[in-house]
Amino acid sequence: MDWFLLAVAGALEIVWAAGLKYTAGFTRFWPSAITAAAMLASIFCLGLAVRTLPLGTAYAVWTGIGTAGTAIAGIALFSEPASLLRLTCLFLILAAIAGLKLSTHP
Repeated sequence: MDWFLLAVAGALEIVWAAGLKYTAGFTRFWPSAITAAAMLASIFCLGLAVRTLPLGTAYAVWTGIGTAGTAIAGIALFSEPASLLRLTCLFLILAAIAGLKLSTHP
């Protein structure tokens, strides 16, 4: 269950990071409210997950999911470049997340 909560926390990190583009510097109410709610929910889920998961692993996985997911969202939503080097680096981030998961027992 804690790995599921960590995955939800990572997904919510993607939501709030991508949501920042839509807030227009926090001048638009609904995008800002959704972004803030996703931030709080992400931290809450991370906090629940670290009750049993190692902190260093959980934090690295959370930021890795957020980093890779936000980069993919940038490509999909904002026409950011999808070069071979960039995609290779994203793959390496995902491989590192998988490695951290596999190296943790709980």
